[in-house]
Amino acid sequence: MLRQTSVEDILASSNDRAPLSEASTIPAPWYVDSRIAELEDMTVFSKSWQVIGRAAQVETPGQFVTATLAGEPIVAVRGVDGQLRAFYNVCRHHAAKVVTEACGSASILHCPYHGWNYGLDGSLKGMPEFDGVENFERAENGLIPVKVETWEAFVFVNLDPQAKPLSRFLGGLVKRCAPLGLSKLHFFERKTYDIACNWKVFVDNYLDGGYHVPHLHKGLSSVLDYKQYTIENEDRYCLQSSPMVTSDEDAAIATTRKGDRAWYFWQYPNFMINCYEGYMDTNLVVPVDVDHCRVIFDFYFSDISDARREYNTQSIAVGDRVQDEDLGICEDVQRGLKSRAYGAGRLSVRREKGEQLFHRLLAADLKSGLPSAVAAAD
Repeated sequence: MLRQTSVEDILASSNDRAPLSEASTIPAPWYVDSRIAELEDMTVFSKSWQVIGRAAQVETPGQFVTATLAGEPIVAVRGVDGQLRAFYNVCRHHAAKVVTEACGSASILHCPYHGWNYGLDGSLKGMPEFDGVENFERAENGLIPVKVETWEAFVFVNLDPQAKPLSRFLGGLVKRCAPLGLSKLHFFERKTYDIACNWKVFVDNYLDGGYHVPHLHKGLSSVLDYKQYTIENEDRYCLQSSPMVTSDEDAAIATTRKGDRAWYFWQYPNFMINCYEGYMDTNLVVPVDVDHCRVIFDFYFSDISDARREYNTQSIAVGDRVQDEDLGICEDVQRGLKSRAYGAGRLSVRREKGEQLFHRLLAADLKSGLPSAVAAAD
């Protein structure tokens, strides 16, 4: 029987310190080995700030939004005191999910299993038929808190109690996005795509510096000045940007993708912000398992009045077409990563430095977290 390659050996097979001119992608096993996916849950998604909803969903007391992060159910809720809090959405009695709706408003958090009630501050308020139970401290049995903060239109949480503030995590992204007025745009619609590829394949595709755009997205390519496409790395984000040009090659694209410049931000590990004049969509890439991910698109516009509904719907249809083009190639790549003919590929110096930043940040997290993951498994 062949000896199974260890996780340590898989991680060691990538030279994340190589200069871009000598760099390769992370090796194929990083995308197809379930042990790497498990390690990512522990060292990446459990320790980074993750978007779970929109700030507008939790503006007033009682409003809540729920999500699942690294396998953990989470709820964020605005308290009667106006403070936003987040908790593990797990009842302290028999572990049922307390809040079962995706979003909404409530005066109290009521567990549907045995009727335990929690305040909007997470404190345990009541337990039916609990008379006679001794040595039980209600104050010690509230919902377990999770770090939560907002930036622009987004709600972020972090499962790591020792996590640095969100502003430290976002770094220069905050200043770079400020002139774009993201918070002035209004949410219009959400679309979700289930894709048969590892989440990193989707991120790689996004970060290839427009390399695939002339070949895969001919309509989009017609309104971008591809030769002037720029890639900038800083902290944990990459900004890809291109001047816009006029074109009559694809009427739907030309009509709905306007402005002087297109802006494509990626924030490690899995959040993207795409901006044109009067338009923004965000992409949140959620791992499902080693071979599948879910990508959540939220669409925002400067005007969401009834008069603009047809235009906005047409704009989303354009995004849907571009996403369909990406979906097919990402699933094809996932299949190719399992081929005995492939190990890793070289990176383009001109186009793929954003991808290299992603791979370096990922390698740093996985390699630093490996000792604790091994200890937890022993």
